[in-house]
Amino acid sequence: MAKKLKQDISIGANLKKYRQASGLTQDEVASRLQVQGLDIVQKIISEMELGTYSIRVSVLLALADLYGVTVQDFFEGIEREA
Repeated sequence: MAKKLKQDISIGANLKKYRQASGLTQDEVASRLQVQGLDIVQKIISEMELGTYSIRVSVLLALADLYGVTVQDFFEGIEREA
């Protein structure tokens, strides 16, 4: 049986870490995603980082590209239930 991610675990802290490492503000990230045709505003970036917004795969892929990381990097340190 596949292991499940704990429901209360969020990748938000990793999203914030990689955004800050890229030297970008939430507004800048939202603007760059909008240029790519994604309907994202600063408030959504904030909610993603707080773990209160469900992230679409297309946005996750775009963020990985923007930050120069892999999607796997966003899940760094996330533990699975036994």
